[in-house]
Amino acid sequence: MVQNLWKQSKAALASGTLEQLVYRSNLIGADRRVCNWGGGNTSSKTTIKDFRGREVEVMYVKGSGSDLASMKAANFTALRLEDIRPLLERESMTDEEMVAYLGHCMVDAKHPRASIETLLHAFLPFPHVDHTHPDAIISLCCAHNGQELAAEIFGDRFVWVPYVRPGFTLSKMIAEGVRNHPKAELVLMEKHGLVTWGDTSEACYAKTIDIINEAESFIAARSEGKEPFGGRVVEALPAEIRRSLAAEIMPIIRGAVSDSKRMILSFDDEADVLEFVCGRDAAQLSQVGAACPDHLVHTKMTPLFIEWTPDPEDKAGLRQKLIEGIQNYKSNYEAYFQRNRHEGDVMFEAAPRVILIPGIGMVNTGKSWAMSKVSGALYHRAIAVMRGATALGQFVSLSENESYNVEYWPLELYKLTLAPAEAEFSRQVAFITGGAGGIGSATARRLVAEGAHVVLADLNAEGARKVAEEINEQFGENRALAVPMDVTAEEAVQAAYRDSVLAYGGIDIVVNNAGLATSSPFDETSLEEWNLNMNVLGTGYFLVAREAFKLMKQQDIGGCMVFVGSKNSVYAGKNAAAYSSAKALEAHLARCIAAEGGEYGIRVNTVLPDAILQGSAIWNSGWRNERAAAYGIEPDELEEYYRKRTTLQVNIYPHDIAEGIAFFASARSAKTTGCLLTIDGGVPAAFTR
Repeated sequence: MVQNLWKQSKAALASGTLEQLVYRSNLIGADRRVCNWGGGNTSSKTTIKDFRGREVEVMYVKGSGSDLASMKAANFTALRLEDIRPLLERESMTDEEMVAYLGHCMVDAKHPRASIETLLHAFLPFPHVDHTHPDAIISLCCAHNGQELAAEIFGDRFVWVPYVRPGFTLSKMIAEGVRNHPKAELVLMEKHGLVTWGDTSEACYAKTIDIINEAESFIAARSEGKEPFGGRVVEALPAEIRRSLAAEIMPIIRGAVSDSKRMILSFDDEADVLEFVCGRDAAQLSQVGAACPDHLVHTKMTPLFIEWTPDPEDKAGLRQKLIEGIQNYKSNYEAYFQRNRHEGDVMFEAAPRVILIPGIGMVNTGKSWAMSKVSGALYHRAIAVMRGATALGQFVSLSENESYNVEYWPLELYKLTLAPAEAEFSRQVAFITGGAGGIGSATARRLVAEGAHVVLADLNAEGARKVAEEINEQFGENRALAVPMDVTAEEAVQAAYRDSVLAYGGIDIVVNNAGLATSSPFDETSLEEWNLNMNVLGTGYFLVAREAFKLMKQQDIGGCMVFVGSKNSVYAGKNAAAYSSAKALEAHLARCIAAEGGEYGIRVNTVLPDAILQGSAIWNSGWRNERAAAYGIEPDELEEYYRKRTTLQVNIYPHDIAEGIAFFASARSAKTTGCLLTIDGGVPAAFTR
């Protein structure tokens, strides 16, 4: 049952009509069983003083493109009711006319555009109105016998409105239905949702919750003794096996769905998903259509259902079914677009947003991790609706043409224009070794600021976790992931990539940066010291690059690697034979991979920094003292020593190297591979030749 979350002590802190509306809206959005992500709308009517000091009656209503769970006062729009009410006398009004008219009714032109369903709220003569998409109500409204069952649940307390797309006509139908039925306490919109109202914000919210629970109780009673989705036809694979399989197939999926633009993926094997994908009726039910019009922009009309019998040994069969299934889906979507298009329509990416795999779970796609999770969250709601609707009767949805008209509806597409413009590294995933260090963390922040998702791999797991937390706090949930990794351990490197794939679907950029440094006169260089440098700087870079190469080939959408070498990659550093040799190995390894990677669109380049003392674990170790001794100076004199030996008379910092890495990772170097870029302030002895 849905819980009433209203707390009088918290509500009392919300002074005024608008603040109470914010509190109520946030409570509604807090439970996705009550309202979809980004969906639903709320309103409150009150009196305020306008800019001339006159008392005017206004309605605050949700602004377009916001989400009830996180809305603030600034996300609501105030409109003058005396300007809106005369519209009720009109016979018709186009969407374009409605949007233009409401723009003139706004109290403040700086407010967001009013919700598509503003007139629904304005035409109802109640102080507070909620429009929501509760699972239980949508189940009822998507059952073929929903209106008859509603009469069993609510008696004569409801108004049933046949499906009409939101706008003027629907708003007027609802207003007239309520006016002609004075006893009505709610409106049920076929295939759409619920409208409730109250004299106070608290009463309105309470009515919403009470109505939902009446429907929930009825559905629960009807569900007794019935196996959902026709009962299980196959069993879910054990958690470890299904996640291992997911890690193997997600790069293939990512490559197949990333046509003109790359997509970020997320994996979901929650209990309700597994119950659905393993159900006897799931393949057929999943193709009926969207459970709610609000879903269409994010889930498309239908998901891709892979008809595969779960078998851990049949990896090849699963891969083939995925490749063929995604290709067929794209062909079918293109045909659907052509059948229904209007002049001027521009087709979205044709690939599926939701992929269902029996025994494994659900893979979702989006332009970011957050948007892939939105697709997933909405499909969780679809599963709940199909469960309820099939317990009541037959699950029905919109026609193909109406589904298309909603998906490509200008008023719905307007919401998408409110999202920030995509940046240089949007839709890309960067895997950064040594992510906790100065160069690694600076690079992560640089790439994330331009839209990337980043994986911070480091032996210093706590340091990487801290950097990831700071990035996520600033840029949003799961933009950064910390994974523990020893670059010299093959299994650890492979595990880190598996974690990355499960998190985001694949990798686009690899920054091979983990390092250490030692200093000894050549005749005092021990085998242990030699092997340490070779293991970390040679073998480590090899393992990280090799596993990335495999992954990028699987994705088949190209990629890039940037090796962080050193001035010593091309300069024989004094008392640093082991370190310099390993750094030279890195630079040449990068060129070797570049030579092989070109046919797959994989670029590999190297930056050559020098003396990055700031934020460096290497320079805060014995290396500082060793290098100072090699030059015959004190350790605290190193920064000035290094500055003076450059032709530009500058010190080099982590953000300088991050800029070089960003350049090699960007489209600006799309035709550059096998290149060495010095970022050392100009050390003539290290000039490449």
